[in-house]
Amino acid sequence: MLLAQDPFVERPQRTPMEEALKQTTRLARELGIRDSVRIDTLFKMHLKYAVKRQQGLTRAQNMERMQAITRELQKLLTQDEFDRFMNHPVEQPRRPHGANRMMPASEAPNAEAPNTPEAHTANQ
Repeated sequence: MLLAQDPFVERPQRTPMEEALKQTTRLARELGIRDSVRIDTLFKMHLKYAVKRQQGLTRAQNMERMQAITRELQKLLTQDEFDRFMNHPVEQPRRPHGANRMMPASEAPNAEAPNTPEAHTANQ
């Protein structure tokens, strides 16, 4: 028997160090930053804000944290890098398999479709 995952089960949280490393790696890869000094500076910035995030901020405090990250990145990145960062496509959240998928019109169920397996086999 296959059971769906409980949506309220907590996933293991990344440590601030893991979170900062992932964010820094992704940013450096997307912007093509190869200078180790700049990467180290970005990592320290990400670590500072990852520690703050782990403190259970309110929604308003989290918005302020995000704005502070943006302001600090504007100082640390070149204008071209910052523009690319601000204009990068937003990743779409993953949906469970089969959820909210659009069916082609030819496969859409109609009002006359059988509601039970017995009715379905009787109509065949």
